[in-house]
This record gives sequence, structure tokens and C-alpha cells, in this order.
Amino acid sequence: MDDLFSLKKAFLEEIGSVDDLAGLQLVRTKYSGKKGLIRARLRDLSSIPPDKRPLYGSTLNDIKNFIEETIRNRELIFKTREKEQRLETEKLDITLPGNFTPFGRRHPVNQILSEIKDIFVSMGFSIEDGPEVENDYYNFEALNIPKDHPARDMQDTFYISDDIVLRTHTSPVQVRVMEKRDPPLKIISPGKVYRCDSDVSHTAMFHQVEGLMVDTGISFSDLKGVLELFIHSLFGADTPVRFRPSYFPFTEPSAEIDIGCIFCSGSGCGVCKTTGWIEILGAGLVNPKVFEMVGYNTSEYSGFAFGMGVERITMLRYSIDDIRLLYENDARFLNQF
Repeated sequence: MDDLFSLKKAFLEEIGSVDDLAGLQLVRTKYSGKKGLIRARLRDLSSIPPDKRPLYGSTLNDIKNFIEETIRNRELIFKTREKEQRLETEKLDITLPGNFTPFGRRHPVNQILSEIKDIFVSMGFSIEDGPEVENDYYNFEALNIPKDHPARDMQDTFYISDDIVLRTHTSPVQVRVMEKRDPPLKIISPGKVYRCDSDVSHTAMFHQVEGLMVDTGISFSDLKGVLELFIHSLFGADTPVRFRPSYFPFTEPSAEIDIGCIFCSGSGCGVCKTTGWIEILGAGLVNPKVFEMVGYNTSEYSGFAFGMGVERITMLRYSIDDIRLLYENDARFLNQF
């Protein structure tokens, strides 16, 4: 019996020095755990003389209940104290002014892209999308750019395999739509495109918007009317527009479209290289060979196509002289727009 009283005395001394939940857990393990002192004495009951065993067992059970209840009471005290301390340290003074969180802004490229799409949608064009990882056939061959054609040198390409590329323009979307739908068509295809190019005016990834209109009796005058309306909607009704002969394998005849320099009003400056004009997009009547690839009757249908770089237009609208600024994610730069 002296052993049991010594056990209780030792427990009281230890529990009295415990001041947190971690220390309390150590005491619980020592006395009430599976390998604790109480379990050890319960296992030793068989060695107690039979006449003393009932009293010993009853006393041991009382001490066991006392230890467990004492630990539970201490645990409740410690948890309550810990909660009060946490409430004290984490409380908020609702009378203090809040922290200002700056509002996010749309990226300037996305702003211009949305504006371009809105203009063409208002003219009755629908928006079509397609894969950025494209088959060589759709990216080149269906657009009258067969293998080893010199025009491929104009588009430095990321090749995934011999027949799979990252698309260099969004024109493949036009081919895919023509394969599935009969004329009349009136679509634009905005999206990301990729070319192996990087300097102050080029990035390896950039955005294009390309358009296609196919119907009976479509002529170059229709193309001029649509593009002049687009340019005047985007840059202002007084913006001069000119068409220059050019070459694209998927259009014939083809043209580059220039606008009067918005920086010098046509008087000549470094941006327009003293010409008074800035190239903004390319266009032309769809080459009959492209129609033949998709099964359109070239004697019945005609159409026009055009394409523009969104980053280039963004730079013109906001007087940005280095395209790389658009993708450096410098908040000081982006917050200006």
C-alpha cells in the first residue's frame, strides 16, 4: 500500500509543476499510458497475496480514477487559457482603417483585343477558335504553302515534330471552318501564335486576329470597305488609310494596309521612318487554290481574308516603343493603362 501512496504523491508533485498541454501529455503517458505506471501495477496484481489483493486493487483503481480526472481538469484549464490568449492576440480593432487593396486592371493587349472583337462583331462577324498546336497541313499546305515553299522562310516556326507545329498564324482556323461549313461565311479568329523571333518589335508568342468573308460576288471593294470601317472605328474617323500591293501565298491579289502616322500626323518621324505611314495589317482576296483545298466552287464563290498583330496595334494606340514591356509584368508599366 505504501507503494500506491508513493505513486499518488509523485503524481501530485509532477502535475503541480506542469504548466502547458505538452507537459500534461507527458504526465498522462507516464501514468495512464499503455506502458504507464498504473498499467504496470495492474499487471502485478497476481503477485499480491490473496488476502490483501481486494484492498490493493480497490485502492489502485481509486488512484487511477483520481489521476485521470485530475489530468482532464488540468487539460480543460490549459485549453481555456490557451483559447483566451489566442483571442487576445488575434483580436481585431474594427475602428482602425482598412488596408487598401489596389484594383486589378485588364492587360493592355487584352483591352485592345476586346475592342477589335467588338468592332467586328458589330459588323456581323462571328468569332471562331482552333488549336494552338497545329498540323503542318492546316498551318501551311492548305494555305497554299507547300513544303519547301519560299514563303515558309517568312515564318520561323517551332516544330514539335515533322508534321506538328505551334501555329504561326490563326489562318488554320479559317481552313477548319471552311471544311465544316458552306458559304456564306463571315468570321474572325483571334488567338495566340508562335514564331522564333524576339527583339524590340517581336516576341516568340503574340496575338493575332484574322478574318475571312466568303460569299458570291465578294470583291476587293468589299475588303476595303470593311477594313476602312474597322480602322476608323479603332483609330478615329479622320485616320488616313492606304492599300499597298504585297504578296501572301494564301491571297491574290494581296495588299498591306497602312494608316497615317499617329505620332507625327503624316509629317514624318522616326516611328514611321519619315514616310508618314505605318503598316498595320495585311489582306487580300482568297487565293482560289485555298478554296480548292476545302472543296469550294471557285467559279461561284469568292472572298477576302485579313490578319493583324494585336501587340502592334496596342503599341500604336499607347505609344509603346518596345513590345517586351508588355510581357515583363512590371506593375509600374501596366498600371498606366
